[in-house]
Amino acid sequence: MDGAGNGRFRGPVDGEARPRYARQMPNAGPAAERARVPLPGFLIIVAAWLVPALLSGVNSFMQSRLEGQPTAWRWVVFNSVDWLLYAVLTPFVFRWSRRLPLQGAGMPRRIGLHILAALALCVAWAGMGTLLRMGIFGVEPAARVLRDFAGWIFTTLPFGVGVYFALVGIEHSLFYFSQARERETHAARLAAQLAEARLGALRMQLNPHFLFNSLNAITVLVRDRDTEAASRMLELLSDVLRQVLRADESHETSLTEELDFLQRYLAIEQVRFSDRLRPRFEVEPELGRAAAPRFLLQPLVENALRHGIARRADAGSLVVSARRDGNVLVLSVRDDGPGLTAGATESAGVGLANTRARLAALYGDAASLDFSNAPEGGVVATVRLPYHEVP
Repeated sequence: MDGAGNGRFRGPVDGEARPRYARQMPNAGPAAERARVPLPGFLIIVAAWLVPALLSGVNSFMQSRLEGQPTAWRWVVFNSVDWLLYAVLTPFVFRWSRRLPLQGAGMPRRIGLHILAALALCVAWAGMGTLLRMGIFGVEPAARVLRDFAGWIFTTLPFGVGVYFALVGIEHSLFYFSQARERETHAARLAAQLAEARLGALRMQLNPHFLFNSLNAITVLVRDRDTEAASRMLELLSDVLRQVLRADESHETSLTEELDFLQRYLAIEQVRFSDRLRPRFEVEPELGRAAAPRFLLQPLVENALRHGIARRADAGSLVVSARRDGNVLVLSVRDDGPGLTAGATESAGVGLANTRARLAALYGDAASLDFSNAPEGGVVATVRLPYHEVP
């Protein structure tokens, strides 16, 4: 029979995201895990089987034309619709494959059940094909129908079994593909949550570090009985702390806001250093909206004051600069202190270690923090990070 040789498949299940292995068989292994993966909808299955259906119809039409015979349209229709019968059977194969995954314990039993299911598919396909043929060509005597049905089963047996296990393979492939994507999404979500938690912890570490350093400076002024300077420093500190301790979801801010905070911090330090501190800013105006981590420059300035300005007997200068180098934002803090001695490295205090960790968490290898001796004397701390602007 022309239709018997055409394998019939059946497309996936209706569009619902049916739990994969929701009704778990004994020893189903990862069945419950597979239950979350949806299967293709019935319309997708029909669309997939339309391709061989149309090709089979075209084949029947062209064969009759090449042989110079009139087109047998009923056979053209039969051979096309015969393939679509697989679209009716495929969801059942997919659901059965869900319940009996070819993995884990009990493999021999599952393979045996799949072989029985493949034979059942051949019987179902032959039965549906027999009914289809009776609907197109008319009803024949019962004995002829039974004989044709039996013959059709054996004719379709090799192809039908192959189709069944091909559908099982497709179902397993869909599951593993969906599982891989789900794991990638889950891993990305976990990485984002871990980075957020790490940044939050680093920021909580920075706040008391800054606060304690400022309070220590005020304590020194109080011990020196410099009441006016201590009062002025407390007023400035209260303004700064309102910004430092503000609960802000964003870990980045505009360069303008970062420099504004730094100026307030330097105002506090100028009270402590009096006329020994001479800060200067060299920032390109168009970089105002450039994004930078919050409180990035304060630890660098603190390090310059501590190891540069504080070690000078006379007044010292502190230069904060910002420029753009292609797609990189370059920030630097330079002092005119004694500089790094041979073989020495920059201080690895809490502030600088925190800064390095935050840069790594936010930008990975795309950001860096380096220290070097400035050509004119002193030390320059340089931060490089990807350039982008805040909304």
